Amino acid sequence: MDTFTPSDLKTILHSKRANLYYLEHCRVLVNGGRVEYVTDEGKNSLYWNIPIANTTCLLLGTGTSVTQAAMRELAKAGVLVGFSGGGGTPLLAATERDTDILWFSPQSEYRPTEYLQNWTRFWFDDALRLKAAKTFQQTRLQRVRTQWASDRRLSTAGYAPDLDALDALLAQAGPAMEAAPDHTNLLTQEARLTKQLYKLASRATGYGDFTRSQRGQGIDAANQCLDHGNYLAYGLAATATWVLGLPHGLAVLHGKTRRGGLVFDVADLVKDATILPQAFISATRGDTEQEFRQACIETLTRSEALDFMIDTIKEVAQVMGQLALRETL
Repeated sequence: MDTFTPSDLKTILHSKRANLYYLEHCRVLVNGGRVEYVTDEGKNSLYWNIPIANTTCLLLGTGTSVTQAAMRELAKAGVLVGFSGGGGTPLLAATERDTDILWFSPQSEYRPTEYLQNWTRFWFDDALRLKAAKTFQQTRLQRVRTQWASDRRLSTAGYAPDLDALDALLAQAGPAMEAAPDHTNLLTQEARLTKQLYKLASRATGYGDFTRSQRGQGIDAANQCLDHGNYLAYGLAATATWVLGLPHGLAVLHGKTRRGGLVFDVADLVKDATILPQAFISATRGDTEQEFRQACIETLTRSEALDFMIDTIKEVAQVMGQLALRETL
C-alpha cells in the first residue's frame, strides 16, 4: 500500500489551501504520524487532527506549546507558525517587540528566486519603490470596491454600504495617492482613506460612533475584531511572501528598515476589503471571537485572497523589475 509523507502532500499549492488556525490552551504534537492538537477535558485528553497539507499558517495563542517533532512536520508541509497573545493579538513570535510581524518560516533552500531578483532590482531605487507602493494601493482600492459591492456574504449579513459615497471616496483617494511625492505623503493618504472607510462601514452596519484605537488597546467589539482579523490577513501575507521567496524586510511602503514591513504591505491588499466590513458586522451582531474568525476565514478563502496576494506580488515584481532593468541599460 502506498504511503504519503507531509513533504509529498506539500504539492498542494499554498494559494489553494483552505485552512488558517488559531489555537489556544492546547498542545501541538505528532500522534500516529499526524500533527494534532490536544485539549484537556477533565481527566480526558481530546486529540484533534490538523490537516497540515491544506493549511497555510498556524497561530498559537495563550497556553499553547508545540513539540519539536510537530514543528518538523509543519515545516515539511510548508506551514508558517506564529506565536501570539490571547485572541490572536499581539503577534509575539518570540520577539521582545510585539509591533513586529514575524513568523517562523519553514526552512527551504528551494524557494523561487526570480521574484526576489526582480524585487531587489527596483527596491534600492526610492522612486521605483514608491511606484511599487502606489501600485499596491491602487490594487487595494479596486479590491475594496469589488468586495464591498459584490460580495454576497456581506450583503446577506446585512452589510449595506453607501456605494455612491464609497465611489466618491475612492475616486478622490486614487489620484491623491498616485500624485503622492514621497512615502510619507502616501502613508498619510492611506491613513486618511482608512479612516473614511471606518465611517462608511460603521454607518453600513449601524454600529454607531467609532474611533480606531492602537493595536491591542481596543475596548469595544469592533476594535477587538479588527485587531484579531488583521492578524489573519498578516498570516496570509506572510505565506504569500514566503511562497514567492521574498524576505519580509523588503517593504515598499511600511518602512524599508522594518523587519516585517512587506507583510503589512501585502496584507493591506485585503484588510479593508474583507476584514474591515466583517469586523463591523460581527461587532454589531455580537458574534463570539470564534464566529468572527470563522466568518473571516471563509470569506478570505471564497474570495481567493491568497491567490490575489500572490498574483499582485508577482505582477509588481515583474513590472517593476523590468523598469529597473531598462533604466540600467
